[in-house]
Amino acid sequence: MSDLIVWTYDWVPEGPRGFVRDLRLRWACEEAGLAYAVRTVPFKDRGPEHFAHQPFGQVPFLSDGDLELFESGACLLHLARKSEKLMPRDPAGEAQTLQWLVAALNSVEMVSVPWWFLEVRGAEQNHLTGWLESRLGHMENVLAEREWLAADRFTVADLLMADALRIARVRSFGERPATEAYVTRITDRPAFKKAHADQMAHFAKAD
Repeated sequence: MSDLIVWTYDWVPEGPRGFVRDLRLRWACEEAGLAYAVRTVPFKDRGPEHFAHQPFGQVPFLSDGDLELFESGACLLHLARKSEKLMPRDPAGEAQTLQWLVAALNSVEMVSVPWWFLEVRGAEQNHLTGWLESRLGHMENVLAEREWLAADRFTVADLLMADALRIARVRSFGERPATEAYVTRITDRPAFKKAHADQMAHFAKAD
């Protein structure tokens, strides 16, 4: 049995399926060839045990033997330290990977998630639109000049950035051909397809 356990919900409604962030951990493990198991906590009636592992009552969280982590970014960094397939070991390659992983969380997702929330809630004025347009424009310029974000190859930074950019409303925001090509290329990887299919099957089984 693997020491790595990815924790997710036992069930979620259809809307978020395929986007619950345990997919990021599953995907990383698949890319790296790391054996892992999936365990669940209740989506409804979240109790003290859940909050003891994840103080915000969210998923994913990760168990690795006696070690436990929450927040998908922290979990991905932990997994990346286990495999050079996810993060280079040379100082320059590692630094590039780290900066782009943090950029996905702090410069892109920090804007895109609240923007998306306002959009789906039907806000009359979404004051984050200009900010999102700027951030996505900068990413389009970057991706027009390179195939990968770091170390001239796939890393965990690409995994996280593509996952942040593949949200349907974000993906369709404006004309961004380089970004679209990037998201298509990264999500066409067999490891993503397996992780995505496994998550979808996991939640469907609980219906």
